[in-house]
Amino acid sequence: QVQLVESGGGLVQAGTSLRLSCAAWRLDFTSHFMGWFRQVPGKEREFLASVNFDGGLTYYGDSVKGRFTISRDNYAKKIYLQMNDLKPEDTAIYYCAAKYMGNWDRGQGTDYWGQGTQVTVSS
Repeated sequence: QVQLVESGGGLVQAGTSLRLSCAAWRLDFTSHFMGWFRQVPGKEREFLASVNFDGGLTYYGDSVKGRFTISRDNYAKKIYLQMNDLKPEDTAIYYCAAKYMGNWDRGQGTDYWGQGTQVTVSS
């Protein structure tokens, strides 16, 4: 079955950077938009960023625009989230996601989720 496996989370200080990775297994990779979401306990999962089939178009949520950058490597079947100038409010579980043949609409319609990776930003 399809698997999305995130890595790169951890504990960092505010103002620093972190890069998350997500490897896709048994996924028709180039037929899926890929994205990143995050969730804090007790809150809804938040859309952060998405990238189109060939990596030429990217989309961002307002809370991370200008600080986070999404990218993809279709050869390696991986996506990345470069997170700069991290803030304590960025603390959350970060999820990789895939959506077949189109972008997310108001964050809805994910076909596959990863298991998540914890990011904790200390002040």
